[in-house]
Amino acid sequence: MDLTVTTLAAVTCAILIGAVLQRLSGSGMGLVLAPTLTLVMGAATGVLLANATTTVSGLLLTLTLRRQVNWRRAAVICACVVPGAVVGALVVRAASAAWLQVVVGAAVLGAIAFTALADRLGRLPHVTRAWPTPVAGVVGGFFNTVSGVSAPVLVIHSRLTRWEHTSFAATLQPIFMTMGAVSVAAKVLLGSTGVHELPPLWLLPYVVVLVLVGIGMGSGLARHVPTERAKALAMLLAGIGGASALVRGLISL
Repeated sequence: MDLTVTTLAAVTCAILIGAVLQRLSGSGMGLVLAPTLTLVMGAATGVLLANATTTVSGLLLTLTLRRQVNWRRAAVICACVVPGAVVGALVVRAASAAWLQVVVGAAVLGAIAFTALADRLGRLPHVTRAWPTPVAGVVGGFFNTVSGVSAPVLVIHSRLTRWEHTSFAATLQPIFMTMGAVSVAAKVLLGSTGVHELPPLWLLPYVVVLVLVGIGMGSGLARHVPTERAKALAMLLAGIGGASALVRGLISL
């Protein structure tokens, strides 16, 4: 696909903001990117680029936070991403562009609603069995492939298992990296994204540079911006983008 100056400017701003929020709070890239890129590039291309960007940001932040990562739990979740991503890629291949926009918008708004509800309800039941971890991988892989949003699934897992926040935030990074890479591979290999919908190759190194700049900016702001404020900003931006994507998709049906 060809990118206009306006589209490239919107992509640049979205990736920079997403990378800053990812560095400040441990998540937020997918929530901000997926609906924004869906609006300016279309659902299939937008979510694909969001997946690729979270792969890059996850890799870079994994290198920074590797000592705090729970590698054993990350490995279990990442291994279970594949079946969810394959099913998600088949859904993307079968759905129309309008329906994909509706799905992305609804997924983002649903994620925000769940987060707000969970905060109001307080602690979820404590599950000591092993099943939440592989389930989080499968379900997260599905939602990440279809909508570019998987963080809420992992948040549910962390609250059910009482996962300590510092370790959880660090471990999210290799999980996001894997989910993003597997989602891109599944959609390309299964033909869910047409050749005309693929972003130009030169955009990939540009994304890497943007993510590096955004993470650097986030590192500089980390001393001055509380994590909760960064999360609130991510939710606000995601809500605006999600509502816009949902409305546009419904109008196009």
